[in-house]
Parts: sequence; C-alpha cells; structure tokens
Amino acid sequence: MAVKLTKLDNGLTVVTDQMEYLKTTALGVWVKAGSRSEGEHENGITHLLEHMAFKGTTKRNAREIAEEIEAVGGEMNASTSVEHTNYYVRTLADDVPLGLDILSDILQDSIIDADELAREKHVILQEIGAAQDTPDDQIFDILLETAWPKQPLGRPILGTPETVNSFSADAIREYVARKYTASDMVLAAAGAVDHEHLVELANSSFSKLSADAPDLDNTASYVGGEGSIERDLQELQIILGFEGLPYQHEDYYAVQVLASILGGGMSSRLFQEVREKRGLCYSVYAFHWAFADTGFFGVHAATGPNDAAELTDVLVEQLKEIAKGVTEQEVSRAKAQLRAGLLMALESPAARAGQIARQVMIHGHPVALEELERRLNAVSADRLKKLSATLFTSDNPTFVKVGPKAPMLDYTELKARLSGTAA
Repeated sequence: MAVKLTKLDNGLTVVTDQMEYLKTTALGVWVKAGSRSEGEHENGITHLLEHMAFKGTTKRNAREIAEEIEAVGGEMNASTSVEHTNYYVRTLADDVPLGLDILSDILQDSIIDADELAREKHVILQEIGAAQDTPDDQIFDILLETAWPKQPLGRPILGTPETVNSFSADAIREYVARKYTASDMVLAAAGAVDHEHLVELANSSFSKLSADAPDLDNTASYVGGEGSIERDLQELQIILGFEGLPYQHEDYYAVQVLASILGGGMSSRLFQEVREKRGLCYSVYAFHWAFADTGFFGVHAATGPNDAAELTDVLVEQLKEIAKGVTEQEVSRAKAQLRAGLLMALESPAARAGQIARQVMIHGHPVALEELERRLNAVSADRLKKLSATLFTSDNPTFVKVGPKAPMLDYTELKARLSGTAA
C-alpha cells in the first residue's frame, strides 16, 4: 500500500492509497457534517442537502450529472450518517478527472432549485414513511432518542415530516456555507490513482471552498432509559444497551472484540445460547457504535411475544456472564474475525477510500495497518473482563422495544438484575 496525504492551502485534506494492480478508482469527499451537526429546527437538513447536491448545478442539470458519469461506465452516490456525509464516484482510472470535476461541481455550485427541492422533499417523506413501516429500522431511531434525548445525536438522520417540509433553499445554502468548509472535508481515493496528479486537480477544482473554521458541534450527554412503540406485529424488536466508547478511547479495539465474542457471529455466545440452544429468535447480535465523544454498546434481537420474557432474561444473564470473564480461545477467534475484516477492506478500493478518509477525520492522519494490528493484538482476556464489568453494570441502561405488548422484565427489574442487587 502507498498511502499519501497532502493538505491544500485552503485546508482540504487529500489522501490516497495507490493500488497498482487495479484499473479502477474509488474517489470521494467526506464531510464532517452529519445529523448531529444540526440545530433543533434543522433536523434532516444534512440528508436533504445530500439529495439536493445531485439535482443540478450552474453547469449541469440533474440528468446531465447522471448521464456524464454513466457514459464512462462509472457510478455515483452519497450517504449521510450521524457525524459524516460522503459523496463518491467509482470510475476507470482515465476518468478520475471527470469524477472529480462532478464531485467539485455538486459540492460547490449546486443551485438548490425550488421545483427540485419540492420534489425531493416528497421523496424524503416517502423515505421516512418506509423507515417507520420497517420495525427493525424504527427501533434504532427510538434507541438514539432514548439514549440521547433532546440532543442532536438523538434525532433521526432523515428528520421528521415537519422539519423536512420547513426547509427553504436559502436555509440549505446557509447550512452549506456554515458546514461545508475545506478544513472539515477530506478528499480520499483508492485504487488506480496518482497522488500528485489528484492534488493538482483538487487545487483547481476545489478553489471555491471556504477556508473558514466550522462551528463546533454539541457535546453529547448520554441519558439512557426506556422507550417503546406498541404495534400490531408478529415479532417484538428489542435493543438492550449501554453507553459505549468514543473512537479515540484506548479500549476502542477491546470493545469491538467484546461485541464480537458476545454476538458477532454464529460461534458467538448469544447466537449459540439464544438461537441454537433455545430457538428463541432468528437473528441476535451485539454491536458497538463509536462517535466522536461517546458510543453505544447494544444487543438487538426480535422474537414472538410469547418468548419475549425468556429472551430478555437470557440477554441479561449473558451480559452478566460475560462480565465474569472470557476465554483466550474466544479472544483469539474474535481478533481473527476483526483482523480478517481489516484485511478484506484493503481489497476493495471503495472500502479502502472510506477507511482512510475516516481515519483522517478521526485521528488527523491515516493509521498504518501494522498499528491497527498492534492495537488489536494488545487486547487480552483480562482487559475484556474489566471492560465488560464496567459497561454492563450501568445505572442507566437503554431498553427499547417496537412491537406487540408482551410480558417481560420491566425497566426497574432490568436495572436491578444488571447491577446484581436482585435475588
């Protein structure tokens, strides 16, 4: 791998990983602006902006944007998350200049046409409706709202029908001017790419970006608690979790290993106990989300209302059991899974471009594979025991449900069981 980094005079960071055996390039711009960057009345504006970027610029209309990239066999898309937005293209190596020109065009010269805005608002309202119709999507919005209530981190990425309908073209332009600044953006490419040539192109293509420092986002304050929506469904969706760790925490890799041991695959404790031994559900897994200043460690499962009580009881027991310790065999297996994931990402230019972009946004520089492996290898069974004992005895777990009413542990009983105060 040949990772190179250059910071342009306006503050834009350009990072590349040349993969000489490839004939294609994955190229994208990552912006340090997501749903938690929004004010209370801006909820959903970041996601709406991501859609509107493709709806026409001063030199291309929406159809021309799509036709130009597809005329060379390329593809283009974007996504919005809690803390980042990214816009990316995949092209043959010779078409990198075109891909970069289109990216710079949609990020600097979108016109935010009123008619297009009205149509796209309607599209996003359909997207919100689809998410609300999907219980295993809806429960994650409830999770964020319960864990971080009345905070940007706790609001849905898509926004609400009320906020989405309220946005004007001027409001979107103001948001772009405030958040899309060069110092909070990373241009990343992986595959058949020449770093110096890309830097030369970026210097001219992104000259319109503001060099002003962006305003600071709100700090998150975890609260936790209980949240639920009763719906007439066949299955009850359940998430039980706790405040996790931010990206830069010294135990970041340890908590990823812990999630893998608990519920990261078919050999994990939860899969074996909940599905294979008891047959309580089709899918059960543990996950850890890291953010800039906090995180969330959770377990997600779905089951019929008649099995909900047993399922929640087993989840609590498995959390308490893992806090007593893990085996070296479990640690070794989980580290092997995570290491394989790291190495597999190196074989995909799109995954690799995203990986180095996020590393720059989080750490300020790309992180060498050897350093990632060193941090992963440093995780021990003893370290995991201490970590799990701290995580899973929280006084304020988050317990959320979507689906039919079912008998199970209530929130007070849940806290008592997790703290070890119940008989």
